[in-house]
Amino acid sequence: MRTFLRHLRAEPPRPAFYRAGSYVPLKPWQVRERTFTRRGRRGVDAVEVAEFLNRVADDLAEVYAALGSSRRDTERIKDALRCWQSRHAREDLAARR
Repeated sequence: MRTFLRHLRAEPPRPAFYRAGSYVPLKPWQVRERTFTRRGRRGVDAVEVAEFLNRVADDLAEVYAALGSSRRDTERIKDALRCWQSRHAREDLAARR
């Protein structure tokens, strides 16, 4: 049983999803500039498509802004934690001497 459990722990974690290495996420400007070809008389309404694409682009812009803000907050918190750990490590080392 121990051997089986050791085998399970040794296995690397699997990613939640897979993407090709060349995958590049869409940017809001790419969504706004996207055009579609008309297919006969029953094609898409160009105005409705443009409105929808603008709405998707606005949502993407908000998501990218929130992601950037989150990343900045994460870096700020990591830096503060590193400073705190360094300060306390120095204090512990001085107390031991």
